Amino acid sequence: MRLIIFLFLLTSSCFAQQKPNIIYIMSDDHDADAISAYNKTLISTPNIDRLAMEGIKFKNAFVGNSICGPARATLLTGQHSHKNGVKDNRSRFDSSRISMPKLLQAAGYQTAIIGKWHLHSYPTGFDYWKILPGQGLYVNPRLIEMTGDTITQEGYATDVITNETIKWLDRRDKSKPFVLLLHHKAPHRYFFPNLKHLEEFHTKEFPEPSTLYADTFNRGSAWRIQTMSILRDMQLCSDLKVDPAYLMDIPEYKPDSTQIAYYKAIMNRVPEKQRVRYKEIYAERGRLLKELRPTGNELLKYKYQWYMQDFMACVKSVDENTGRILDYLDRQNLTSNTAVIYTSDQGFFLGENGWFDKRFAYDVSMQTPLLMRWPGHIKPGTVTNTLVQNIDYAPTILDIAGVQIPGWMQGLSLKPVVTNKQKTLNRDYLYYHYYEFVRDHTVIPHLAVRGSRYKLIYFYTVNEWELYDLKTDPQEQKNLIKSPLHQKTLSQMKNELLRLRNQYDDHEKAGELY
Repeated sequence: MRLIIFLFLLTSSCFAQQKPNIIYIMSDDHDADAISAYNKTLISTPNIDRLAMEGIKFKNAFVGNSICGPARATLLTGQHSHKNGVKDNRSRFDSSRISMPKLLQAAGYQTAIIGKWHLHSYPTGFDYWKILPGQGLYVNPRLIEMTGDTITQEGYATDVITNETIKWLDRRDKSKPFVLLLHHKAPHRYFFPNLKHLEEFHTKEFPEPSTLYADTFNRGSAWRIQTMSILRDMQLCSDLKVDPAYLMDIPEYKPDSTQIAYYKAIMNRVPEKQRVRYKEIYAERGRLLKELRPTGNELLKYKYQWYMQDFMACVKSVDENTGRILDYLDRQNLTSNTAVIYTSDQGFFLGENGWFDKRFAYDVSMQTPLLMRWPGHIKPGTVTNTLVQNIDYAPTILDIAGVQIPGWMQGLSLKPVVTNKQKTLNRDYLYYHYYEFVRDHTVIPHLAVRGSRYKLIYFYTVNEWELYDLKTDPQEQKNLIKSPLHQKTLSQMKNELLRLRNQYDDHEKAGELY
C-alpha cells in the first residue's frame, strides 16, 4: 500500500511539474516605443528585450479601452469593458464572477497577484495577493495584505513589488504549477524615478517626435477640448517636480495650492538624504524657468525633455527588475518550464501631438507592447504582425495551462500563433470603445474599428467621425472622412463597426452610425 501511495504521489508531482508555470508582467502606461526591442532611439531595455530575443514580439498588439482599470478587468475576464462591467477607472470590478485565475485554481494551479490592482474590490481567485491601494505610491508604497491590513513598505515601488514577488516565489507550494501576475505601478504619472536612474537620465536629450508642435485646435472637437497637452496641462510642480519656491514670483508659472501640496507630498515621502539630491537635480529646472521664462513652443521643448527624462528613468527601473525575475528563474532552474509574458495596460503618448497620457483610439494609445517567451514552444527571435488584442490574454494563459477556454470569453488564444501552429488569427479587425469623460484629460467617448490598413473612429456624443489610412498616414494626422476617394472605404469600415458591435454584443446606445 505504501508503495502504491508513493508511486501515486510521485506521478502526481511529475504531472504537476510538466504543466507550465506562467508569469504575466504588466507595467502601467509603458509605451512600446520605450522598449528598445521596438524602438532603439529612446532607451535601452536589455532585460525586457531578452523576451523578444528568446521568444516572440507582437508588432500589432492593441487594447480595447485604453485606460488602467478596464485593461485589468479585461485581463481577468477575456471580455471587453461592456461585458466585464469595468468601463472606466471609477467602476468596481465584481470579484464574485468567474475569472481566469479562478479557472486556473480549479485546474490545480497556484495563483498570485502582486502589485497594482486598481479595481476597487479585493482580488479573488488568488491563493496569494498583495496589492497597492488605488494608483499606489512610488516611494515607501503602501500595500494591502490578504488580511485587509495596509502596511508601508520601505523602498522604491518597482523594487518593492519585485522583492515581494521573489519572496512569494521562494515560499510557494512547489508541488503545484503556478500563475503569477506581477503588476508594476511604473511608469505611471507622476513619473517619479528611482534616484540612481534619475542620475542617469536627467541630462539626457531625447529626439522630438515630428508632431510635437502639431496644431490641435484646427481639428475635430476631440482634439480641441482634450486636456492632455504637455504644454498646457502637464504640471510643473507635480508632474515635473519643480520646487514651487522658484515659481512663486512668476505669474505665468505661479502654482496653486493644490500643486504646492502635490509637490510637498511627493518629496516628503523620500528619505532625507535622497531628498537633498533629488532637489538638487530638479533645481536645475526651476533655475532655468526663473532665468529664461520660456513660453509657447520654447516652454514645450523644455517640458517635453523633462517629462521624457523622468518617464524613461522610471522605465529603466522596470527593465532592471524584469531582469531580476528572469535571473531568478535561471537560478531556480524554472526557465525551461515557465512562460513569461510582458505587456502594459495600454500605450502612452510620448509627445506625439504634443500630448501625454492615453485613452484615444489612435495607435500610440491603443497599441501596447507584447512579448512572450516559452522555451521549447516559441522559436527565439520570432516576430508576428497578426492583429491581437488584450481580450486575448486570458484565453492564451488558459490555453498554455491546458485549461478549457469558456465560451463567454471574447478573445482568441494566441497559443497557435506563438507555437507556429498557424501564422495568424482568424481576425481582420479590432473593436474599441472608450467611455470615461472626466476633467482630468477630457477625452470624448468614442467607438473605433481598426484593420490592417484603415481605422475608423466615431466620437458619438458630438457626432464626429475620423478615418485614417494607416499605410500612408501612420501618425494619423489626415482625416479622410470627407475625401471623395475614400467614401467606399468609409462605408466598408462603418459596416465593420456595426458587425463588431453585434459580434461583441455591445448594444449600449452610442449615437447613430448612419
